[in-house]
Amino acid sequence: MALRCAAPGRVRWLARALAGSARLLPPATAPPGPPGPARTRPPQLSAQARFASSAGSGTEGPQRRVVVVRITSPFAWLRTRFYYLLIRLYFDHEFSIEEFTRGAKQAFSVVSKLLSQRKLDLLEELVSAEVLQVLKEKISLLPDSHRDALAADIDAIMYTTEGDVRIYYDDDGRKFVSILMCFWYLNGANLPDEVPGEAKVFQIVFGDENTKEKKHLLTANYEFQREFTEGAKPDWTITRIEHPRLLE
Repeated sequence: MALRCAAPGRVRWLARALAGSARLLPPATAPPGPPGPARTRPPQLSAQARFASSAGSGTEGPQRRVVVVRITSPFAWLRTRFYYLLIRLYFDHEFSIEEFTRGAKQAFSVVSKLLSQRKLDLLEELVSAEVLQVLKEKISLLPDSHRDALAADIDAIMYTTEGDVRIYYDDDGRKFVSILMCFWYLNGANLPDEVPGEAKVFQIVFGDENTKEKKHLLTANYEFQREFTEGAKPDWTITRIEHPRLLE
């Protein structure tokens, strides 16, 4: 995977983390969507963010961290694990969802920052052409506060989980696997308490009365897709980017 000439070493490392020897590159032409049923919606945050305090040293006082609690359906959990088993049996014997998740978090952080900085030309080798075209139209209309809120530092990602896994064939017999990853992350952008059209944004305040720091707990959904047809390159590409309440 390469972000053109911007940071080839870093991005190649992200690619290895995402899929072993695979790189995160778009196909020459974007593959068609599956002929099956419509995509399922990503899971929603089903529990509140909680504080967990630990004693600090010196005069800094207690330090707080955020714990995101989510209740997962056991049927959804079993379904995704069954798909991972199919991927290992019939597509990639070395596939590991733990390794994939680590790489997906790195890719999400890089791509979200590039979106926030409007460096869309650096996304051409990471995101499918169709998605990139839509992003160019949306980013140009975003206010600065919403654009700043897109960026996710790797250390600010509080929780990551897979939302949906699909295995399908197109009309030409090509085989595809797509994995939807859902991220919850903290961001200190100056957002209103409520963003039009969506539920109230979680706000978290760190520090004491003299050093308050307010952050928002935001969500994002990124879908990664790879073609497993014999002879195809072992490349993953991002075919879906959603930042609810921000990038509509």
